Amino acid sequence: MNNDHPKVKFGKTGVLLVNLGTPDSTSWIDIRKYLKEFLSDRRVIEVNPILWQIILNLIILNFRPSKTAEAYKKIWMKKENMSPLRYYTIMQTKKLIDKIGSDKVIVDYAMRYGNPSIYSKVRKLQSAGCENMVVLPLYPQYAAATTATVCDEVYRSLMKMRWQPSLQIIPHYESESLYIEALIKSIKKKISEITWKPELILVSYHGIPKKYFEKGDPYQCYCQKTSRLLTEKFDQNIKIKTTFQSRFGPQEWLQPYTDKTLEKLPKEGVKNILVICPGFASDCVETLEEILIQGKESFVNAGGENFDLIPCLNDNEDHINLFKHLISKYI
Repeated sequence: MNNDHPKVKFGKTGVLLVNLGTPDSTSWIDIRKYLKEFLSDRRVIEVNPILWQIILNLIILNFRPSKTAEAYKKIWMKKENMSPLRYYTIMQTKKLIDKIGSDKVIVDYAMRYGNPSIYSKVRKLQSAGCENMVVLPLYPQYAAATTATVCDEVYRSLMKMRWQPSLQIIPHYESESLYIEALIKSIKKKISEITWKPELILVSYHGIPKKYFEKGDPYQCYCQKTSRLLTEKFDQNIKIKTTFQSRFGPQEWLQPYTDKTLEKLPKEGVKNILVICPGFASDCVETLEEILIQGKESFVNAGGENFDLIPCLNDNEDHINLFKHLISKYI
């Protein structure tokens, strides 16, 4: 027998949770670095790339980092010195390790933009002996600008490898019963904690430009499916309305817009509302700053009386059990 062959690790399965990403700090330079990577993604910004790079580098990256930094400073976890999105993704990973981790199953996380990169974690899992890899993009509703760009980066990472692991990507889970049940449970928990009765539950998803939908992106359909299932399964007499948030730029996005709706509702006599953001696996700047701070301020200034945000599923036990359910069939 030839004993000269180098030792090779093999026979394991790697599980990789992937979220959007986060800057490393609230400093201008870290915010700019993060925004540059994010806004340079052709899946996110579908315009002439040469023209866009001029606009991005000469205008947006000189002005937007300061505004974005202020938003992050409002929600930054000072004790942990990280954004909520990073904190909850780490906690999700640790709790999932407790559920499914073993000598044969390695669980880790990565970010599409920022650190840790998808490439670094794919390499790490492969080096640890993972011949099989299961990737769970933490986006319940598939969109090209979220799930597909995670897939792109995973594929690019594999293209650099001589020995590629087999690959399974879980593309969406917008109608999984465990997901819907977890959302309803979180709504009921919030209702039990407040001292006022909500007249409306606003279900706010991150928006995309309308033209992306017209080109065939199924995202809006998946969002509406989640909202429909929530409405069907929720057994309390409170109306549910779907809106879309986080738009930027001059073009039309999916409507109705969350910010405009929050300004209109008090004028229509709806003054007590809860907001839930089912498209976000972790609380982040879009939920904690855009909705809970900016959105609440707009609603109250327009005449609203009571406003609260239902937390994302974050590292709740129900959420981790959902992840286990989605992944277990592949390990």
